[in-house]
Amino acid sequence: MFTHSRTKIAIIGAGPVGSLCACFMAENGYDVTVYESRTDIRLDKTTSGRSINLALSERGINALRFIGLDNIVIEELTEPMYGRMIHSTDGNKYSIMYDINKSKCLFSVSRKELNEFLLTKLEKYPNVKLNFSHKLVDVDFNANLLTFQKLLENQQETIKPDIIIGCDGAHSIVRKHMIRLPMFNFSQTYIDHGYFEISLPSAETKETLIPGHLHIWPRSTFMLIALPNKDKSWTCTLFMPMDKFPLILESEREEILRFFNEYFKDFMDLIHPEHLLNQVKNGKARTLISIKCNPYHVNDNFLLLGDAAHAIVPFYGQGMNAGFEDCTILNQLLEEYDHDFKTVIKTFSSRRIEDAEAISDLAFYNYIEMRDLVARKSFLWRKKIDNILNKWFPRTWIPLHSSVSFTTIGYKQCKLDNQWQDQVSEL
Repeated sequence: MFTHSRTKIAIIGAGPVGSLCACFMAENGYDVTVYESRTDIRLDKTTSGRSINLALSERGINALRFIGLDNIVIEELTEPMYGRMIHSTDGNKYSIMYDINKSKCLFSVSRKELNEFLLTKLEKYPNVKLNFSHKLVDVDFNANLLTFQKLLENQQETIKPDIIIGCDGAHSIVRKHMIRLPMFNFSQTYIDHGYFEISLPSAETKETLIPGHLHIWPRSTFMLIALPNKDKSWTCTLFMPMDKFPLILESEREEILRFFNEYFKDFMDLIHPEHLLNQVKNGKARTLISIKCNPYHVNDNFLLLGDAAHAIVPFYGQGMNAGFEDCTILNQLLEEYDHDFKTVIKTFSSRRIEDAEAISDLAFYNYIEMRDLVARKSFLWRKKIDNILNKWFPRTWIPLHSSVSFTTIGYKQCKLDNQWQDQVSEL
């Protein structure tokens, strides 16, 4: 561990990205304080809300490797997914492997469990302090002041750190204050589709889903997916247009069962109807948002990372991985510029924005692929061509999904490579 203890860093948000960023800064010897508006999630037994399982891939693993948690997280928290298992409407299913050699996979992990793991790691650093139930209410960019409402004590606290890193998610309070400043560009897009979660317990029926896969029921304009959990249960998510959800969630039990039996018959063989009905009746559809802003910094001491800077829709499984990669890039810049934060913060924006916008675009495309294209013969034919060319030219022809998920090639370059691959394939 290096020593930069005279520099005090405040990190806003103790989610996965904020916790990992704090670990990175602690490893560099900085004096780190993390502020989180929620209570400690390790004390919260509820699991509702943002529990879409995360797909940990190379970019995220690479970041965890820096703090020595890559193998531990994979072994203790994750389940491997070597490919997609496609479920057709006629009950047939087929596997599309991510890697022709079956040597590469994604790792399904619970967001909450990973977050708890990182918080526990974070507590072990002597130069880190965690403050829960501290809600950011005001930012003074000129004086470098942050004001928090201490929710448990009903009083306010104002601090003056040297560096402020906003990792407080898609609805970032830090970014909300940045938006008020001149020359700060921002856009948000709520897509027309949302999601609804369904839990499939491990002992629900004698039948089960084939392990080692991300299961997809593509239905053109909507889809159901299932990701495995360590306890052999499955986290399932129904994605569909928001205006269609009331037709299901607000229907009578017969209509609900009719819908699932019509479109997801083999899924219904795995879950007790009453368990499904209970979840549908007590759950709600949630929205999906995409965030873009430019730059990611204000002055030379305020910086945004993760969803606070570039929230994306979840269809490429890269939201967390991109946020974790932010931490890696920030750390690389600290080494490159000898911990000159003034240069590092400004350089981070210029170096990261194009890649973040590229993965945002790719995530929208992957939803179309997952809910529709994977069921088409043309997609399967292109997959075969990609596998053959990748086998012949492993360093030149890397399929899009592989370059995004199994390398650390910049997202923008992944997108550009796919464009010329499309052109070659059409010849």
